[in-house]
Amino acid sequence: MSFRRGVVRQSKFRHVFAQAWKAEQCLDDVRVSRVTWDGPLCAVNPKFIAVIIEAGGGGAFLVVPISKSGRIDQSCPTVCGHAAPVLDVQWCPHDDNIIASASEDCTVKVWQIPDGGLTTPMTDAIVTLEGHSKRVGILAWHPCAFNILLTAGCDNVVCVWNVGTGELVYQLVDAHPDLIYSVSWNKDGSAVCTVCKDKALRIIDPRRGTVLKVREKVHDGTRPMRAVFLTDGKILTTGFSRMSERQLALWDTKDLSEPMAVQEMDTSNGVLLPFYDPDTNMVYLCGKGDCTIRYFEVTDELPYVHFLSLYSSKEPQRGAGFLCKRGVDVNKCEIARFYKLHERKVEPISMTVPRKSDLFQGDLYPDTAGPEPALLADEWIAGQDAPPLLVSLSRGYAAPPSKHRDTLRSKPKLSSQDSGAGGATTAATVAVPSTTTPTSATKEAEEETPQPQVTTRETDGNTERPRREDEMLSELLAEMKALRAVVLAQNQRIELLERQLARIEDGDV
Repeated sequence: MSFRRGVVRQSKFRHVFAQAWKAEQCLDDVRVSRVTWDGPLCAVNPKFIAVIIEAGGGGAFLVVPISKSGRIDQSCPTVCGHAAPVLDVQWCPHDDNIIASASEDCTVKVWQIPDGGLTTPMTDAIVTLEGHSKRVGILAWHPCAFNILLTAGCDNVVCVWNVGTGELVYQLVDAHPDLIYSVSWNKDGSAVCTVCKDKALRIIDPRRGTVLKVREKVHDGTRPMRAVFLTDGKILTTGFSRMSERQLALWDTKDLSEPMAVQEMDTSNGVLLPFYDPDTNMVYLCGKGDCTIRYFEVTDELPYVHFLSLYSSKEPQRGAGFLCKRGVDVNKCEIARFYKLHERKVEPISMTVPRKSDLFQGDLYPDTAGPEPALLADEWIAGQDAPPLLVSLSRGYAAPPSKHRDTLRSKPKLSSQDSGAGGATTAATVAVPSTTTPTSATKEAEEETPQPQVTTRETDGNTERPRREDEMLSELLAEMKALRAVVLAQNQRIELLERQLARIEDGDV
């Protein structure tokens, strides 16, 4: 597959090799969930690893710092606020402390993990989203807009939420006649692609609630499929042929009549989970129950999808977590990292490009999507689109001070969001660790400000106390400003809805 016209295809990723970490660097005694759901069961970001685990009498997932290794004690605290098994977890791309979870209890919950990990079991979510009538198995954060979360459930309904207000902003009820297998945002978050049990691939504008394009029978087999948007707008799908052979297909969204490329692999029955790296345009395929990870490069030259290599091990994988580019080790030319789930172990696997030089390899690490959102939720809801804001990895990744940090700190404060009833108030932020947690706030201040550390101990009342009061005053003013913006935005939305209602009552619609 890497040969054309007798000449070796030139690619800097032809010699990417995978290597599992040493046994002492793995996580042991992790009771990985046995739930019958074809999801990855794991989510990773530069700070934490989250793994859905077995739990009696409800649903739970484990969250530990990414640097942790060794045995996980059975008394280790978990996130255990769901009333039924958890099916999916996803970290917010714009805050490494925020994670969403979907469950068989028909709810989606959003949690704020303190820096350093959990010290006690976490049962109270900062937001509970209730809009599905059956179990929820798919989560997808918007890649560019702040606090926008898409969910899909076994009720065949797609919901789009503003997590900052707990509001259901869009709902697609009639777009899918059967079970939804996967959902993927495009690069700027203006559209999503979905695959369904009816074997159709759909491209949907969630804000207009319209299906833009449909391709029937993407794969002829009856087993579950997956689809992922690529950076250039193409779509890559995995599925099964009529003879139950596993397939990989590439589609041009401008013309879905025929696939650009189709590759058949084997006759295993495990669902192929695609993990896409937009920086290298590589796709990694992890099959549930497989002992292998295949990886491909997608290019503009025939046959478009080029097989690179295959990582094989003795133990089958129950699931896998894919670390975003901000978390890889650029000093070792690591371009991707997986966290492979065994029955009772989590094993890191590094994908590395062999290079002799110790210098930063700029061709391997183009600027990548950073944690700063390109849009606020209200801007995206109003119809704006923007590509992700990029950061450089030339000196390794470190979160820069944000010019919108105060806005981000205060924007998602909730006034009366409870688990559907709307009674109790919530004072936690959704996108940045809450200022009500002294340890998180102190650590955040240490990381983001280059000035000498300001502690709360009153060892010198002439200097430290006024500085602390100034910080608190600035924080309160920024919070008031952000809350005022939220109120104004909601007033505008109310006025718009009232005008629409008036038109309906007058018979204009």
